[in-house]
Amino acid sequence: MEESLSVILLQRIAILSVIAYIFSHTRAFRYLFKEETTLREQFILMLFFSALSVGGTYMGVPVEGALVNVRDTGVVVGGLLCGPLVGGVAGIIGGLHRIFIGGFTAVECGISTILAGFLAGYIHYRMRPRTPEVVTGMVTSTTVVLFSMGLIWFLAKPDIVAQSLVIQALLPMVLANGLGIAAFMIIIYNAREHQTKIAAIQTHKALHIANATLPYFRQGLNRLSAEKVATTVRYITGAAAVAITNQHTVLAHVGLGADHHPAGGPIVTSVTKECIQSGQIMTARNGREIGCSNAECPLHSAVLAPLLCREKIVGAFKLYYSRDDAMNQLDIEFAQGLGQIFSTQLELASLQQMSEMATKAELKALQAQVNPHFLFNALNTIVSLCRTDSEQARTLLIELSDFFRRTLKSSREFVSLQEELELVDSYLVLEKARFGPRLKVEKEIDATMLGIQVPAFILQPLVENAVKHGLLARESGGMVGLNITQRAGHMEICVYDDGLGIEEKVMEKILLLGYGKGTGVGLTNVNERLKVLYGPSYALKMESVPGEGTRIYLRIPVHAHEREEYHA
Repeated sequence: MEESLSVILLQRIAILSVIAYIFSHTRAFRYLFKEETTLREQFILMLFFSALSVGGTYMGVPVEGALVNVRDTGVVVGGLLCGPLVGGVAGIIGGLHRIFIGGFTAVECGISTILAGFLAGYIHYRMRPRTPEVVTGMVTSTTVVLFSMGLIWFLAKPDIVAQSLVIQALLPMVLANGLGIAAFMIIIYNAREHQTKIAAIQTHKALHIANATLPYFRQGLNRLSAEKVATTVRYITGAAAVAITNQHTVLAHVGLGADHHPAGGPIVTSVTKECIQSGQIMTARNGREIGCSNAECPLHSAVLAPLLCREKIVGAFKLYYSRDDAMNQLDIEFAQGLGQIFSTQLELASLQQMSEMATKAELKALQAQVNPHFLFNALNTIVSLCRTDSEQARTLLIELSDFFRRTLKSSREFVSLQEELELVDSYLVLEKARFGPRLKVEKEIDATMLGIQVPAFILQPLVENAVKHGLLARESGGMVGLNITQRAGHMEICVYDDGLGIEEKVMEKILLLGYGKGTGVGLTNVNERLKVLYGPSYALKMESVPGEGTRIYLRIPVHAHEREEYHA
């Protein structure tokens, strides 16, 4: 009898293993491994493991007027995996059910099942992280069976029948319940590992897509960028169709259904409108839920994620499938993750555009910051020369006109180094006419650099600062110099003078706060533009020794802008 009983119980365990396999492919399976579960999710788990316990009772084998069964398998697994609440409730339901159906061991078996649920839940709470789950399950199962057999041995009546039952059932029940729990948990954790691998593949796909689409969304959300992103996503994911919309219009639809969801057309699916209105991820399990007005639409299910920019909904991203209910939870989370990635990319693009606009605004402010005193002094110099040297006065007037034309009318953010140097030369011609031999200029410029694009109006403020604040405050004047070389892929520029110099405590404030007079603000503006365009490491560097002079250094990467051919 013992051998046949063991075989029968193992058959019951095989049935439970099939149930475990089926369970591992349901949504409720994912609830087992969540850090926190809602009351609804816990209720679903309670129902499942309670049903497993009740089913184990009905699969019992009659022996000596009692039922030898695998009822405790569901209770112990529920407690070990889900904790005291699920294990306790499953134990109470399974135990009360066993008591209700009767038999001379009903009370003892029912009590042991109830205690098994709370014991497994306690072990989950205190010991689960320290021991492999399968080992913990088998040890817990053996403990529960021994406790149950002990209650029957000492409490069930008549004694002889109870003891005979224990002798026959002890080993088969220990074996069957232990193997049943081990099989159940191995199946569960293998399925979990499989889903983890799938999630890793999805994560790799998401990162691949993020890397591939970043250059496109830098252009903002428009038809061109949307089409490139949708094409990329469909190629990597193999979805039946991928679509991107703004708030009102289909920007791109690549794949099935493109004939009646054309780019540039209005949004026609109700689920898309609902996604944009609610700002929540949406799913459509069939064509009816998609809400397409075309009866022949080949799209039968979809998952949609809202696109946000600066906390404002700007559109939707959609993955379509050609079968009903084709996506699982991982697909939904994948689409949600892509929606968040795309939203972040759009926000970065928006911030970049704002930064570029700010840079252009700073350039305009700097161009408008032409010192009125410079204008008046230049005009006074020209007026004084009109009687003594009319030809020079005419030349200076042309230089002044050219200087203001360049500074006030240029709308380009980048110019060639040659053009920037011409602006500097116009400024120096006017200043030399005014101060004569007091102002000396020296330049050392690598001619191969003249075609390189540089930020407009980047050198003149530095030269003006050297002239006005370094030299002209000295009665004897001095020398201002400009050195431009190429090294390690960079244009290296140094503007220097041998003038008064700057005290260290003042120099620290100039670039940060525009401290001082006149082009102190200009230096700050140039410094900030360089950092915005190239990064903090490209900020101006200043060296100064009071009484000896000042040097200002800046670097511009030569590969950052297209080189223009320069012909001397």
